[in-house]
Amino acid sequence: MRADAVGQHVADVAVVGLGAIGSSAAWRLAARGLDVVGIEQHEPGHPWGGSHGRTRLFRVACLEHPGLVPIARRARELWRELEAASGEQLLLETGGIMIGQPGSRIIEGTLAAAAAHGLPVERLDADELARRLPGHARLDPGDVGLWDPEAGVLRPEAAIVAAVDAARAAGATIRTGERVLAIEPDASGVTVHLAGGDVRARRAVVAAGPWLPQLVPGLAITPHRVVMSWFRAREGGDASIERIPLFIRSVPGHDAWIWGHGALAGDLAKVGPEFDGPFEADDPDAIDREIHAGETEGIRDLVAATFPDLEPEPAELTTCIMAHTPDGQFVVGPTDASDRVVVAGGCSGHSFKHASALGELAAQLAVDEPPFTEIGFLDPRR
Repeated sequence: MRADAVGQHVADVAVVGLGAIGSSAAWRLAARGLDVVGIEQHEPGHPWGGSHGRTRLFRVACLEHPGLVPIARRARELWRELEAASGEQLLLETGGIMIGQPGSRIIEGTLAAAAAHGLPVERLDADELARRLPGHARLDPGDVGLWDPEAGVLRPEAAIVAAVDAARAAGATIRTGERVLAIEPDASGVTVHLAGGDVRARRAVVAAGPWLPQLVPGLAITPHRVVMSWFRAREGGDASIERIPLFIRSVPGHDAWIWGHGALAGDLAKVGPEFDGPFEADDPDAIDREIHAGETEGIRDLVAATFPDLEPEPAELTTCIMAHTPDGQFVVGPTDASDRVVVAGGCSGHSFKHASALGELAAQLAVDEPPFTEIGFLDPRR
């Protein structure tokens, strides 16, 4: 513990937001023996932001950018480390299928990631898809599939709690139920202003999800309300993940993507639409949590066109807040020349799989370690 000129405690790093990325950043910083203060306005694993929803997809052959593959690999190592520490299964590797037309972003993006990193992705034609994956047998003519054997399903709420617990066990101070009002860097450190008193640190990691642009003005991030949906099997159908493996795929007869997976034991199948934008900005403090008539018509039509084993009417629904960037990539890094504030966020609907490693990258940047992989494409100043 250190003090400034007026005797105030100065932590090494303050982590603002203990959701998907911030919880791991706090853990990775505390694991380095640093004096860490983690601050969260709710409780870890809460359902009010963008880090909940019972499951999230995990992929290594990341169609969004080949540079994400090393991040996914490091994330898998860290998820396994958290599993060992918590005694809970957080990542279930099931394999997953990407389906679309040759030349489509789904197919070409996955192939680019696989080629750049020598991934064991297997190409399946329509006949092989229908034979091996009958739950995905509804296809457009010419569709192909790419099987990613390293894909799987994460349990987000449990993963966040495990990371916060690991941070606390490594010596971090965790403060929950406290809203951050402002973050003020200066020549010697950062002041995090709270209603109940300030926190002073040499640096700050700000991983506040959809609240990030409120705390770090100027970031090109748009918070956006979405609806998550789960489906049960039709009578006589099979909604299991064995029948409907994890997927990102085109929809027969539609110009649309969907993503999701069949039901894990005791749960429902999860299916959602891909969002391409443009996105209207929503206030994360005033999100409408009610599901309104007509909001599920789109996903109902997509499920009906794709999966004969699923009832197209959603069985469960909830809201979530995504934080989109213009190019769909995350933001990880300092925002100005002082390097006092490192931001980590901009989920764009596909960050949770990477969250543990994004937390590691934020931690490295906060202590002037070289990142474990090239992340120029994630620079907030790009």
